[in-house]
Amino acid sequence: MNPLFILFIIILSIYVAIFLISYVCYFIVFRTTKRLKRQKEFSIPPGKVYLPHKEKLIKLQKETKLIPCEDIEIKSFDNLTLRGKFYEYEKGAPIEIMFHGYRGNSQRDMAGGVQRCFKLKRSALLCDQRGQASSDGFLISFGDKEKFDALSWANYCYERFGDNVNLLLTGISMGASTVLLASELELPPTVKGIIADCGYSSAEKIIKSVMKKMHFPTFIFYPILNFGANLFGDINLDKISAENAVKNAKVPVCFIHGKTDDFVPSYMSEENYSACKTEKELLLVDGAGHGLANIIAPDDYIETLANFDKKIGL
Repeated sequence: MNPLFILFIIILSIYVAIFLISYVCYFIVFRTTKRLKRQKEFSIPPGKVYLPHKEKLIKLQKETKLIPCEDIEIKSFDNLTLRGKFYEYEKGAPIEIMFHGYRGNSQRDMAGGVQRCFKLKRSALLCDQRGQASSDGFLISFGDKEKFDALSWANYCYERFGDNVNLLLTGISMGASTVLLASELELPPTVKGIIADCGYSSAEKIIKSVMKKMHFPTFIFYPILNFGANLFGDINLDKISAENAVKNAKVPVCFIHGKTDDFVPSYMSEENYSACKTEKELLLVDGAGHGLANIIAPDDYIETLANFDKKIGL
């Protein structure tokens, strides 16, 4: 057999293998399915860190379920229907527009968020992110496309409530990085600040961090994953950086993180905080795992946000 033909077959086989592996990686990490969108009414995130707090987390979700709300739908920049629930504290009150984490939903990830907003005398708009829970789509882009959804929700609130209602963009985990990425966009003038709870500093860093914990060699799998994200999802992971975005932030930012977060390390919020050039605040909570700062230290959480409100004149 011709040696050149054998070489061609070997090279072709390598390319096909890379193509197939990159698609599998893309499908696992970035795609959602109808099964994943049909989540239990009351649940906690996967992981042992949440088990000691299960009763409290479920209780907060059930309390939220009993609070009157309005179902809202908007269209995204790429014509997906995005859905959320609006909990009004009182007419004219500031509104927190809240975004949940990776493969989550607003009710679960924001457990206690509405109650916390009411204590601070503001309303809450809980938004289901694209491709997750009640919103349309089957792609998660680690904030790359979701940041424009945050802008769309802010524009919706500005158009509906006008100049007299102040807005805050709030997120937890991937939602936190989403609102940080949105911080450099042309936000409506009524957006007065951002609250980012346990956000990662970049998609590359968090993905490599998770790969290392799973004992995957990042120098092999990250380029393959990034290739698949580019090819199949039009996502360039190398460009998704909250740390870079906040260098150009147009509004003040409050950063919050649990010190014992073993999923998104707290140093990532410290990196984001250091990079931010606007008015800023940082709360690091002892003994709090991923997304549990408000559960572990609710009084400190409220006090930090109240101080942030004073700083930004809310």
